[in-house]
Amino acid sequence: MKTALTDQTGELVALVREGRVAAFVDRAAQLPAADVADVLLELGVVERQVLVMQLPPRLAAHALLEMPRDARAERILAELGAERAVRLVAELEDDDAAALLGRLSPDERRALLDRLADPAALNELLAHGARSAGGLMTSRLVTVSELDPIGLAVEAVRRQAAMIGDLTEIFVVDAERRLRGVLSLQQLLRASPAQLVRDVMSRTTVHVGPDEDHQLVARVIARYNLSSVPVVDRAGRLLGRVTGDDVRDVTVDEATDDLLRFGGVLVGEGVDATWSSAVRSRLPWLYTNLLLAFGAAAVVYFFKGSVLRIVTLAVWMPVIAGVGGNAGTQALATSVRRLILHPERSARLWGLIAREAATGAVNGIGIGAVVGGVAVLLGETWKLGLVVSVAMAANVALAAIVGAALPVVLRRLGRDPALASPVVVTALTDATGFALLLGLASAILL
Repeated sequence: MKTALTDQTGELVALVREGRVAAFVDRAAQLPAADVADVLLELGVVERQVLVMQLPPRLAAHALLEMPRDARAERILAELGAERAVRLVAELEDDDAAALLGRLSPDERRALLDRLADPAALNELLAHGARSAGGLMTSRLVTVSELDPIGLAVEAVRRQAAMIGDLTEIFVVDAERRLRGVLSLQQLLRASPAQLVRDVMSRTTVHVGPDEDHQLVARVIARYNLSSVPVVDRAGRLLGRVTGDDVRDVTVDEATDDLLRFGGVLVGEGVDATWSSAVRSRLPWLYTNLLLAFGAAAVVYFFKGSVLRIVTLAVWMPVIAGVGGNAGTQALATSVRRLILHPERSARLWGLIAREAATGAVNGIGIGAVVGGVAVLLGETWKLGLVVSVAMAANVALAAIVGAALPVVLRRLGRDPALASPVVVTALTDATGFALLLGLASAILL
């Protein structure tokens, strides 16, 4: 299947490159929007612009939506011209349109909203944070009154279902639109037409508030195996619903951002970034890395007399630093994962640090004993073996503490814990490893 898709993408790209745009449009009209998005990703900026102008509005809009966020699909939308851009936005459901418009500048966004026939729903969504339940929800849902007979509810569902993209659940509300329950299609179809909705519906409803973070929404959907979760205000009034696919898309975007930060790449660097913009994005981080490396080098310089007198210390320096860096990265990954998946358990984070410290201490003793034994077997004195062993054990333990604590400290300071890159942890453990080895050697062997 993957090969077939790749071949298809290559054929469509070739049509565009050969100038056969009409043939491309004819074939693209028969494809899912996700496949068209794959083709757009393989093309240059100007080529994308031309194709989006030529494609049917609905297909073009959904193809832009399917493109990864770092492909900057919103820039294509902004440069289409107001009339064409408005036609594309009108083809999207309100939550999808809000996701795309939310990435534009305020002036660009306002220019398009002012041209829409009914921008009220989009304005409401855009008023919330892009990654909150209110920013992700859609107002397109099916509702029935709790006092309606089932026969009347069936007609109401049939009428509303024609206006939404999918029908997975029916929300039951009262006269003031407060959420009262959920009615499944099975319950609706099996009930007698004369029964009231409130006598058939499920009264236990899981819901979230509009300001809840998308991570909590994702956990609610996964925990209760929901296709969507209703969003209610403080008075219990139904505002909309967040679907599982919208939460998944945002979660994937955030995971991608975290991966980039872990590698020291700025999130703003898109897949189409030129070498010059990539340099501007990455060079500051490399300078930071260089500064941290100078810190580790300064430790070695401080103990250069010891290194000159005991040259074999240079053999063990990269071993101790390397293992310490790996231990710190393991603890860092565990800590960041806990913060991302369970942010509500912040009170237990110091317990996580204590656990990682204990793990690091035990691992350090085990690794240190092996390294010290190897040193002695290679002909070093037992004192040097002891120095290497203790330095290794202490560095692994300290690395685990630093790796676990750094994301927690960043979270307490209001910063993204994913900023705690392995590069930072490795630099710190390099410096401490060198200091422990050379310091102990100076104290015991000289």
